[in-house]
Formats: sequence, structure tokens, C-alpha cells
Amino acid sequence: MPWNLPGELKHFQKVTTGEGNNAVIMGRVTWESIPEAHRPLKGRKNYVLTRNDDYELPEGVELAESLEEALNKASNFDEVFVIGGGRVYHEAMMHPNCKTIYRTVIDKDFDCDTFFPKIYEEEFSLADESEEVSENNLNYKFLVYNKK
Repeated sequence: MPWNLPGELKHFQKVTTGEGNNAVIMGRVTWESIPEAHRPLKGRKNYVLTRNDDYELPEGVELAESLEEALNKASNFDEVFVIGGGRVYHEAMMHPNCKTIYRTVIDKDFDCDTFFPKIYEEEFSLADESEEVSENNLNYKFLVYNKK
């Protein structure tokens, strides 16, 4: 990520960990973008999407070939969060079980190659918006959307 926002990472950890019976689903590239010292994400069951059956993952991290397979494997968790990348976000937002979107909006443009998909007002409505936070010369806020 082209920004360093420890407060945003703490918020992400708190939301996705919850009471400790949650899961996160991510694409392989997102998995590889997490520094090794922080993989797997603690306090959450980690699922990595890849079609490579031989892809090596640490003990306790599960491979799934599709979002649907990962969701089926994670069905016994309290909450399941999709944490990237762009194609996985898009597929998850179209899934009938997607009820809530947690989004951080940073008030700055970055030169990036992956983006969060557009949230359509016909499908999701803004349910909560935090106060703006300032950290490391960046302003950001947390938004929560619920499916209509």
C-alpha cells in the first residue's frame, strides 16, 4: 500500500478480528503483499484464493480455488471478510451473501493499479461514517454500507 496509516491498520484488525471467531478471504497477490512477519493475520482464519493446488501455505491457512469454495469452508465463522484484491472485492460485492461493506476513504489520489469497485447506491446505502482522522499528513475516514 502506498500509505502508512497505523490507525487504519488497527481499525482493520479490530473490525476483522471481532470476538475472535472470524475469517478473512484474500487473493494470492494480497496474501503475498502482507509482510511475512504478519502472515497469517492473527486471530482470524485465513483463506487464500489461488487455482494453483501446489501453492504452499503455512499450517492453519487454507487454500481455496474460488470465492464460493472459501465461503463454504468459512461457513462456521461468525463473520467472513473479503480483504482483497480488486477482482475478489468485485466478485464478493456481487455475491448474495454480501450484506455489509467496510471502507476506508483516504483524501488523496495515489498512483495505483488496483482499485476498490464502485459502490452502487441502488444496492448499498451508507449506514455509518466516522469523523475524519488525520495521520502522517493524510486525512481519512471509515464508512460502512449496508445492502438495501
